[in-house]
Amino acid sequence: MRIVGFVGPSGTGKSYRALWVAKERGIEYIIDDGLLISGNKIISGKSAKRESTKIGSVKTALFTDVIHANEVKKVIAKIKPGGILILGTSDGMVEKIAKTLEIGDVKEKVYIDQVASEFEIKEALSCRKNQGKHVIPVPNFEIKQDFSGFMVDPLQIFRRKGKGHFQHVGEKTVVRPTFSYLGKYTISDYTIYQLINHVASRLLGIKKISKYRLTNRGEGLYIDVDVVMYMGSSVYKTLQQLQNESKNEIERLTSLNVLVMNVTARSIVFK
Repeated sequence: MRIVGFVGPSGTGKSYRALWVAKERGIEYIIDDGLLISGNKIISGKSAKRESTKIGSVKTALFTDVIHANEVKKVIAKIKPGGILILGTSDGMVEKIAKTLEIGDVKEKVYIDQVASEFEIKEALSCRKNQGKHVIPVPNFEIKQDFSGFMVDPLQIFRRKGKGHFQHVGEKTVVRPTFSYLGKYTISDYTIYQLINHVASRLLGIKKISKYRLTNRGEGLYIDVDVVMYMGSSVYKTLQQLQNESKNEIERLTSLNVLVMNVTARSIVFK
């Protein structure tokens, strides 16, 4: 197995350029911040960006958890890739990851200043320092389920195809991990209720919400809502509209994933 290290200080743009570096060297698999990635898919692992502290993030990136490491090792043994690109902040980090995952020695290394200009590196460092932005080299839909409650934005990548013409070549994801903030980012259960109530107030068939229950299981929300409806309105159509519009609004405004939303009509009244 061909093992190549991609080395550069934190925040210099390694994850942003990882797919290009791998493609130029004919490598299909990347290890970045605890994840095994191929193309635009996460194959195995867990993201260090989910950790609440920088120390926890480093530990995840180094596969210090035995269960995490064994999961990735089993997948690598099964797929038998011809090569893997390992991202790290130092020579020692990429070598330690290769040793932990038992995939052989790092025979070749690429450094960030070989693939990015001094100006580009300074811009990336400024973005990391001032905005706390981190890039994961997979599309938004690949990580959304695992990043409930995190600020997640798609990053469209284009390639110049002549003057004034660009070709869309893929999508990466920008995340703002908890450890990038000077404090804790939380959303109260009552805020979620207010969003659902706002949607309900716009629907002519619903008089009020009579009961509301919410459970946040980390990966996303489980919501149960009981409503009082007006006689003569279409029960199924109205409940489906409340369900869909509430889910869309919650995910759009809070970045929390709504995994389950049960809506029940408990009673009907005359106007």
